[in-house]
Amino acid sequence: MAGTREGRAEDAGAKPIFASSPRLDREYGFTYRIILIARRYRAMLDEKLRPMGYGTARMEALSTIARSPEPSAQIAIAKRIGIEGPTLTRMLDTLEADGLVVRRQDPNDRRTKLIELTESGRQALEEITAVAHAFRASVLTGLSDAELDQVNAITGKLMETLCDGAQP
Repeated sequence: MAGTREGRAEDAGAKPIFASSPRLDREYGFTYRIILIARRYRAMLDEKLRPMGYGTARMEALSTIARSPEPSAQIAIAKRIGIEGPTLTRMLDTLEADGLVVRRQDPNDRRTKLIELTESGRQALEEITAVAHAFRASVLTGLSDAELDQVNAITGKLMETLCDGAQP
């Protein structure tokens, strides 16, 4: 699948940095590609969202808040996204200033703020989601349902390993 078109990494024939084996070559190829795919996907989606004044970080925050079964504590949202609390605080400051979220005092704990979307936040998320769905469909159009099932099964296993804290 290595190619020479712009935006694709050409790694065929590259000089290996470390001692190699068929398994190591496969592992390196997989991790190299998954990292590049994630970076490129995010960058391209950011390009699509930028004219609307949004980005993938904002999309992640809004969608995580929206998927919460009830208003959630800031620390719980940060954990679900996989970022540090101070990073989310800065994001929430911006989202709140833009009228997309509201912070409310937790009636059971004065130190905790509960976060929820405003109506404007729900509308913004709908706009963002429409762009993200169209982009995702354009990227994945060349994959069959069976291929998507395979990729989801494999990446699901990896997520379990990584999220359960298993040591390789």
